[in-house]
Amino acid sequence: MKVIYTDNNATTKVADEVIEEMVPYFGEYYGNPSSMHTFGDQVGKKLIQSRQKVADLIHADPGEIVFTSCGTESDNSAVFSALNANPDKKRIITSNVEHPAILNLFTYLQDKKGYEAVFVPVDKKGRLDLDMLYDSLTDDTAIVSLMWANNETGVMFPIPEIAKKVTEKGILFHTDAVQAAGKVPIDVTAAGVDLLSLSGHKIHAPKGIGVLYVKKGIKFHPYLIGGHQEKGRRGGTENTVSIIGLGKACELAAQHLPLVGTQVKELRDYLQSQLLEKIPGVSVNGEWETRLPNTLSIGFDAVEGESILMMLDREGICASSGSACTSGSLDPSHVLMAMKVPFKSAHGTLRFSLSHYNTKEEMDHIVKTLVPAIETLRAMSPFWKDGKMV
Repeated sequence: MKVIYTDNNATTKVADEVIEEMVPYFGEYYGNPSSMHTFGDQVGKKLIQSRQKVADLIHADPGEIVFTSCGTESDNSAVFSALNANPDKKRIITSNVEHPAILNLFTYLQDKKGYEAVFVPVDKKGRLDLDMLYDSLTDDTAIVSLMWANNETGVMFPIPEIAKKVTEKGILFHTDAVQAAGKVPIDVTAAGVDLLSLSGHKIHAPKGIGVLYVKKGIKFHPYLIGGHQEKGRRGGTENTVSIIGLGKACELAAQHLPLVGTQVKELRDYLQSQLLEKIPGVSVNGEWETRLPNTLSIGFDAVEGESILMMLDREGICASSGSACTSGSLDPSHVLMAMKVPFKSAHGTLRFSLSHYNTKEEMDHIVKTLVPAIETLRAMSPFWKDGKMV
């Protein structure tokens, strides 16, 4: 059975070109890049090239790139650095739809460390309450951290506008751009952000490698203290093979950006239009015009997302649910609850997240599979009668 993979916001296929770039450094070139001999130095030079490719993707200087183990470490490093740089400031600001890497960290800092955490709400379309955000900025604020794009709905926040307002007040601004990288253009200089997080496995690189962009001139306190690696900003021998793979992935991501903005977006819009046309009681979650071009969060009334996923899985279709049931909870996700999406739709939400590897034929197969699947599940649902929700 052919696998149709539409869960790219969860993780991506490691590109063949990336694997090819990495393979020699698993065996033939295994030296430590910090070693003084030529054998290690040739690996070190390859890391320099990779650092440049990562910097090019986000229009940064290579000296502003710090390699980490993942997006979560990058997020934590950014926040803890800001707190250490501002020990007397006790207010921290984020949104209520962040990834757990930020949301749970801010909750921990509030509950266990005495910080005043402000969780700025969103409206029904997932748009941030900018008035509340700006009213929350005080002299006691250590950091504002907001995602560039939401991992569930794809809705993007106006990061350049927000960064300008925040930094004008002398407050550090961090953005989790894990979902945005490789899908929309990112220019850290034009955006004016101080700190930015990326993750390799979201852009066709391996898992276990991330990036933290640290703007020149920002006082940075390392999260991992050890050796001299990363100019003293992140101790520990570099994950050389994955860094090399990430460099290649960033190079490819820059090349594929036009495809994502056109070809992938067209596929997403086609899938969306077909589902809305062929299945009643369906709604799209989030602002349509400010979404990532690859992401569709769509709710089906009167059915459970997990049941739909099981039926899709039997046909080799990989998607994800808008519900946290797979984590042991029967509640809809915190993102959908924050958006006040009606329970009837939130509980039956699926997320399709595409890549340039997907095809129109795959979208047609998803629709062909979903139409009877929803009909079957609704026939068993006490909440659906005569073609509508009861």
